Amino acid sequence: MDALSEVLRTVKLDAAFFFNAEFSAPWGFRSPISSKLAPYINQSRGHVIVYHLLIEGKAYVHLGDERLAIAPGDVVICPHGDSHAFESGSSPRAVDGEGELQRIFSQGLKLSRMGGGGELARFVCGYMVCEPSLSRVFLAGLPPMFKVNIRQDQSGRWLENSIRYALSDGDASTEGTEAVLAKLCETLFIETLRRYVKGLPEAQTGWLAGAHDAQVGKVLAVMHRQTATRWTLSSLANVAGMSRAVLAHRFRQYLGEPPLSYLTRWRLQQGAQMLTSTRDSVAQIATKVGYESEQAFNRAFKRSFGAPPARYRNARRDKAVSRRSESQ
Repeated sequence: MDALSEVLRTVKLDAAFFFNAEFSAPWGFRSPISSKLAPYINQSRGHVIVYHLLIEGKAYVHLGDERLAIAPGDVVICPHGDSHAFESGSSPRAVDGEGELQRIFSQGLKLSRMGGGGELARFVCGYMVCEPSLSRVFLAGLPPMFKVNIRQDQSGRWLENSIRYALSDGDASTEGTEAVLAKLCETLFIETLRRYVKGLPEAQTGWLAGAHDAQVGKVLAVMHRQTATRWTLSSLANVAGMSRAVLAHRFRQYLGEPPLSYLTRWRLQQGAQMLTSTRDSVAQIATKVGYESEQAFNRAFKRSFGAPPARYRNARRDKAVSRRSESQ
């Protein structure tokens, strides 16, 4: 079982590449907060994660006081959507990416060039859209910015070469190209996460570190795969192959709460997502996420979200209608 795969399956990622750029030194480019991309992404109401693959050259990336040097094969991810800046090392005033978004999205993946004519650096940039409350589970333990190199083994090099090949003519209108690029974009994001998790130190805590732990990862995976099962601490301990006390301790160590508290929170988050994305009745949703009765689900949901499920659903639908009318 694989806890990360189970969560990503539920979150339902929507991916695409959106920028294929070649910068020549000196240059500087500021990427805006990721929510600024949402108006350019069809029907985007989720959390937008932007990431950048450096294909050739070298560069530096800044976020707050942190500065990273990046090399070919590095993928830089800012999972929480923070604004960040790239530069060649000695750059003029950075170009404001927010002011360039209309041009970037309108030109598709044709190669964009800018800079002073010196040493080249080439980037491919992509985004992931995911359901905000569900994706918060695995994003919560991630730093504001991190990098992972995908050229360290054959599979990573194959993935990068596939991306470069698919982008070679810069024409996403060719039949099937858009679908291929979307799958490659999603694969690149997941591969980057996997490699980041493998490199975590043993003392690391958080959801991804817990998912990487052999026993805690088994429990997380089974809870996400079989959410509606009537789990007890004893049955989860049997899955992990350890005592209830040890499982509770290990789970708290990584995730900061007991297993059944985590399960309850996940069930309610899934229920909230189903209320806004399906036509299922409240009773049907309650059963799907593991509640024995609609009344029990209503009480738990109201405690967590401040409103009963039906009122929550109506409020979200009204908000969505208002957004659509404002955009027209």
